[in-house]
Amino acid sequence: MTEAYIYDHVRSPRGRGKQGGSLNSITPINLAAQVLQALRDRNDLDTSIVDDVIFGCVTPVGEQGANVARVAAICADYAETVPGKQINRFCASGLEAINSAASQIMANQSDVAIGGGLEAMSRVPMGSDGGAMAIDPQTAYKSHFVPQGIGADLIATLHGFSREDVDSYAVASQQRAAHAWENGYFSRSVVPIRDHVGEVALDHDETIPADASLDSLAGLKPAFEMMGDQAGFDDVAIQKYPQVEAINHVHTAGNSSGIVDGSAAVLLGSAEAGQKMGLKPRARVKSFASIGSEPTIMLTGPAPASEKALKRAGMSGSDIDLWELNEAFASVVLLYMKLLDIPHDKINVNGGAIAMGHPLGATGAIVFGTLLDEMERRDLETGLVTLCIGAGMGTATIIERV
Repeated sequence: MTEAYIYDHVRSPRGRGKQGGSLNSITPINLAAQVLQALRDRNDLDTSIVDDVIFGCVTPVGEQGANVARVAAICADYAETVPGKQINRFCASGLEAINSAASQIMANQSDVAIGGGLEAMSRVPMGSDGGAMAIDPQTAYKSHFVPQGIGADLIATLHGFSREDVDSYAVASQQRAAHAWENGYFSRSVVPIRDHVGEVALDHDETIPADASLDSLAGLKPAFEMMGDQAGFDDVAIQKYPQVEAINHVHTAGNSSGIVDGSAAVLLGSAEAGQKMGLKPRARVKSFASIGSEPTIMLTGPAPASEKALKRAGMSGSDIDLWELNEAFASVVLLYMKLLDIPHDKINVNGGAIAMGHPLGATGAIVFGTLLDEMERRDLETGLVTLCIGAGMGTATIIERV
């Protein structure tokens, strides 16, 4: 099997995902094209050797539809011979795009491929594509569908995570993200996004609070209590989990991931391709896995996905030097740490989506790059990145520095 090496990665800063956000004027295609351009320019890449561009996108409708990967490659002035495809594994789409690129290289069906993702949530709101899982009663009944926030609160209820527990985790995330930005930990990989006249629209993650504290978070109201009570979703969840008498709604806007715009791209290739490009590999993809998990609680997939990836690599959790898990909700990370016995100082060490936001289709590629950069900064050997996923799934990838 051919080794799939990681040669470089870039990402946009994350802008507030609403009108007035700094990236709201940037179209989805432009947002994706700019990271592709940056990846090309900083590596002096001859794009005619790129065999595929694979981008994750969770809401592929309207101006974000019609195969954003191919269209973005065209708009980035890549060679017209470069194909593109768009994939959707909900929140793990960006990581799945990287895994797909790696698998093509491992199977000797591609020499150079780019994996990444985008989501312009200020222009194409989450849920714009509808979907039977949420809106068809017959389908929803089959899966005991509840919104993700209810699932996160259900995790907290089942595992005894209090409001103070999730708020404490959130404050740590925000403090770590602020510290990372202040010390330039993201400067190598974040590329500024420019507007239509070439002026910088945004060059930093826009949502990190400057003064987050337990006191400030304690004043926020639970975000999902009303929909759980008045819309009946608590009853649906309890029907699936009858051991629960009542759901403790602990998640708020302060300890859940923020809605943002963002994009990212990762350059992968074989060893021979790297020599032709004149690039040294930074790491290699060691293994990856995706799994299905219980769809009502929805967010428990990272642990079994990680265990599957570890088994495929012939490794155990103790072999992993650094971990990265998307912070969809604080309880998701607390459960993951508990199940895999991961100390807090080895996971999400530069903060996560609670502080910086979760641009759905791009997040997997963003946290993949965050992990690699921090492994290099700390001179560590192995890392694992994973995400929870809507409808009950999980995806995980193990990388190893070379």
